[in-house]
Amino acid sequence: MAVEATADQLLARAKESYARNAYLAALGDLQTLAERHPEFPDVQNLMGLCLSLLGRTDEALDAFGRATGLNPGYVEAHLNRAITLNDLGRIDEARESFARAADADGEKGGGRFPSAAAARLANAHQELGDLYADAGGHEEALAEYRKAVELRPQFLDIRNKLGRLLVELGRHEEAADELRGLVEARPSFAAARANLGLALLRAGRADEAEAEWRRTLAQNPENAQVASYLGMLERQRKPRATSGE
Repeated sequence: MAVEATADQLLARAKESYARNAYLAALGDLQTLAERHPEFPDVQNLMGLCLSLLGRTDEALDAFGRATGLNPGYVEAHLNRAITLNDLGRIDEARESFARAADADGEKGGGRFPSAAAARLANAHQELGDLYADAGGHEEALAEYRKAVELRPQFLDIRNKLGRLLVELGRHEEAADELRGLVEARPSFAAARANLGLALLRAGRADEAEAEWRRTLAQNPENAQVASYLGMLERQRKPRATSGE
């Protein structure tokens, strides 16, 4: 039985394919990832780039539009949309997208770095964090994820990684606080809600964990991971329910 690739594996594979100009392969993984996580603007933006390079410009514009709809301050997606429109000769629309990119960049001008640079730095910190985590350097990975989130708190996938790592490090209340803020910002983010339930369970708050997992299943009844968590919780409770008989 084939093992389903995780979101991180799909994204890493898509980025690798994109880097070697295998845009169709990248697009296939990105479409799978977008079906699972429609809330990720970075996935939509990269899909748009692949589609544009494949000459599927109308679909590319739709993808860039989804990215900016999810994150109106996504400078690079506005720029990519503007460039695509410009290439199509739709000059007025391109100017409007360039203006939106400039406005979004200006809105984030209070940070230490320009918006596009901050986004690249955040992604670099995330990738370094992944390397540390793979090598067993969890505290170092945690520090890198925190740097990434400080630069770009709207990068929800990185915040989810931070929360999950806190769970793995046994810092359950801290993880619950981080993940709670994340699901409040994006209620449809099933992976983050699943991790929130795990943090709550390990913090001894089983009823709250169950509530979060049931919310996830209500949104996505086919979520096998959350179904397994609920099964685990039921097995944990069963001895206590029968011990007094």
